[in-house]
Amino acid sequence: MKTSTLMSYAQGFAGASREIVEMEKAGLDVVWVPEAYSFDGVSAMGYLAARTERVTIASGILNIYSRTPTLMAMTAAGIDSLSEGRCMLGLGASGPQVIEGFHGVPYDAPMTRIREVVEICRKVWKREEKLTHDGKKYQIPLPADQGTGLGIPLKIINHPYRDEIPIALATLGEKSVEMTAEIADAWLPAFYMAEGADKVWGDALARGAAKRDPGRPPLDIYAGGAVAIGEGLESYRDMSRPGIALYVGGMGAKEKNFYNQVFRKYGYETEAETIQNLYLSGRKSEAEAAIPQSYLDATSLVGSESFVRDRLQVLKEAGVTSLNVSYLGTTSEERIRNCDALSNLLAKM
Repeated sequence: MKTSTLMSYAQGFAGASREIVEMEKAGLDVVWVPEAYSFDGVSAMGYLAARTERVTIASGILNIYSRTPTLMAMTAAGIDSLSEGRCMLGLGASGPQVIEGFHGVPYDAPMTRIREVVEICRKVWKREEKLTHDGKKYQIPLPADQGTGLGIPLKIINHPYRDEIPIALATLGEKSVEMTAEIADAWLPAFYMAEGADKVWGDALARGAAKRDPGRPPLDIYAGGAVAIGEGLESYRDMSRPGIALYVGGMGAKEKNFYNQVFRKYGYETEAETIQNLYLSGRKSEAEAAIPQSYLDATSLVGSESFVRDRLQVLKEAGVTSLNVSYLGTTSEERIRNCDALSNLLAKM
């Protein structure tokens, strides 16, 4: 199984990049570079391309509203060239709070837009003919009655390093996960719990897989959890509480919190309601405390080597093909040691 992690902005770009360089030496395979409404992710991806040698540099995640589809394709092609074939384009819809509140554009038809963006990107990279696309949301070139009428079909000038760059989708809803299983190369689900994943997403994944191009490799599923390997580290599982409380309790509007809905589908309906109510009323520490211990235990790789090995087997049996983890520790050195420990454990399995 490949290992991946989300680059943290807590140390700033330079500090986070130094840590990723060391994690690459310790066996890290993929780094997800976030964007949200912080600094742009692409700058950091380019910087990492220069600083690293082997690790795949994935956007984690670029929203599909604030860049045109062709710019998305150009961006991925640029990073892929700089890194000599180590880019993965991670895409997602984000949410209306960010898209309308920070970018000032309407949040509409996320699934239709994602599907068309994927189609357009792959056309750009193939470079087989001048780009045209007649979709519901994107028309390229722009029709004459919508602009000056001077637009003409074009090709990307440079030949991309690869004519197909892997695309990962971060999706949660039933229909969007079905689409992911149909068209994407990788899936990055949030708050994945192996014991409940089939109940939440199994049917959607199966329907999408049935429509998948047989010439495309199977969907690569990234999931895992926090990592800290050693005896007596069980209390480290609590370090995940703030992040879970933020997403389950406070991400998005109360009635439009996708993460809260997934938490409910796992069977934690009462707990999801409690966490959300506490978080939205400003009682964040109480919201964190309300997260069930059973969920923390089932979604972490924190504990003895035997515990982590057993959890890895459960993830594999649930269909996870690559790990997406956060390495715990109060120092960079400790996080790198946990990266090395997980790499060594995987090598022995």
